[in-house]
Amino acid sequence: MEKIKVKNPVVELDGDEMARVLWGWIRETLILPYLDIDLKYFDYHILNRDATENRIVTEAAEAIKKYRVGAKCAAINPDQTRVKEFGLKKAWKSPNSATRNQIGGTLFRQPIVFKNVPRLVPGWTKPIVVARHAFGDLYGGADFTMPRGGKVFLKYIPHDGINPVEVEICDIPGAGAALGIYNTEESVRGFALSCMNFGLERGYPVYLGTKNTELEHYDGLFKNIFQDVYDTQFRKRFEERGIGYEHRMVDELAAFAIRSSGGFVWACKNYDGDIQSDMVAAGFGSLGLMASMLLTPDGKTVLTEAAHGTVTRHFREHQAGRETSTNPVASIFAWSRAVYYRGLFDATPEVQAFATTLEKACIDTVEAGQMTKDLATLTGTSWLTTRQFLAKIKESLDQKLSTKG
Repeated sequence: MEKIKVKNPVVELDGDEMARVLWGWIRETLILPYLDIDLKYFDYHILNRDATENRIVTEAAEAIKKYRVGAKCAAINPDQTRVKEFGLKKAWKSPNSATRNQIGGTLFRQPIVFKNVPRLVPGWTKPIVVARHAFGDLYGGADFTMPRGGKVFLKYIPHDGINPVEVEICDIPGAGAALGIYNTEESVRGFALSCMNFGLERGYPVYLGTKNTELEHYDGLFKNIFQDVYDTQFRKRFEERGIGYEHRMVDELAAFAIRSSGGFVWACKNYDGDIQSDMVAAGFGSLGLMASMLLTPDGKTVLTEAAHGTVTRHFREHQAGRETSTNPVASIFAWSRAVYYRGLFDATPEVQAFATTLEKACIDTVEAGQMTKDLATLTGTSWLTTRQFLAKIKESLDQKLSTKG
């Protein structure tokens, strides 16, 4: 079979540990044999980020902005234990947040649903799309340890130096820790636009959860901008589609989500979205069954990724030469969604068709009862190793492509 020509490059961000192993297997088994594609490769391996002092992250983000499509493997976000393990110069900031902050946009995470994988929240009959504000918040802030008692202040000095503000946060008697976070009107407005556009496209209502009663100014920024964007740009179009927008207290919204049947966009601040996307994924059956993409407010740049970690425990097994049954579905969808958007932006329907066919092959394989151990445990069936599972997907993909041909 002749390879399908992809007009423009896709930026590939490689990662760490078992996620990196899966990523490479998918590339070599399900992507390169079928596509004539130029992959602009950037290695996010923790040692390479350390060696380049994180310049590789900046360079990769600039490439994504240039070529408009990127696909990212999970990478280590090092703490002090990882610093010692790898002999790093320091605990570098999260490569995920650094990349997202440079590109901008909203992180949309949606469950990958299989008919035969039981939901841990059985009432969820429709997808819940977690829209995570991928800028600032806890991931762009600064924290430090206070070794003894003292005062902590929050200080703001305008660029023009006029009317600076200083607020005492606390006066503590002993040791502790402090944290400072921030956000911008421009970023929050882009977040609101992305959420409203996504809801309008999918026909889903949009809900924003904050704690503005406690964080009057910080969470109030989100609440006020979302309401303004909805009222001035989206209310009429939402009402014509029979959907709406609503702000709720974040704890109330979490309880509502559990009781609901799904079918809405859940707009979350950065940290909230990190937590709630994993909760939603687990409720739909597995943390390995979540598609994730960063989409800019104008819809012209996308970064897809697997919404899980580097699967360290399985990597130790792999290093020992033992086969693992690690679920690669989210990584497959990271590749397929990047290919799909590349085809969309390039107006090449044959590239889009390949991406959707790959996803269908993946879904059909699982629904035929062929799956990795995590899913087999839920369904009470036998399981395959990761490489056996990928081979079954390839068989299904080959059959579908030959039928189309």
